[in-house]
Amino acid sequence: MADEEPKIIVDSDWKQEAQQEKERLSDETADAGPGGPLPDASFLEIVNLLAMQAVIGLGGMRMPDGREMPADINTAKHNIDLIEILKEKTAGQLDDTEQKVLDATLHELHLGFVQATSPAAAESENEPST
Repeated sequence: MADEEPKIIVDSDWKQEAQQEKERLSDETADAGPGGPLPDASFLEIVNLLAMQAVIGLGGMRMPDGREMPADINTAKHNIDLIEILKEKTAGQLDDTEQKVLDATLHELHLGFVQATSPAAAESENEPST
């Protein structure tokens, strides 16, 4: 028994499986673009897209160099209004998660809008920066 060589079992299917996996990954990444694969299109993606535009309009983002982006209250209001229209047009048609995210997003955006348009916010913009 000491002279017996171990049997090597060659599974030729692994090459085919590896090639299929490689092709599948290649197909997935071909559509991905430089930032990676995009999430599936969904209602919440639409809400998120509009909310991000509103946040940018409220001055809640920074540029790549670290400077604050200037607020554009009209753009913020427009995007918040678009989300309000989505809420009206989809009333009774959303699942619980979608409804909760939509309501919470609008609530936060309304608070941010009030804060950005309050007299205290206007005064702080007019103060010279140190």
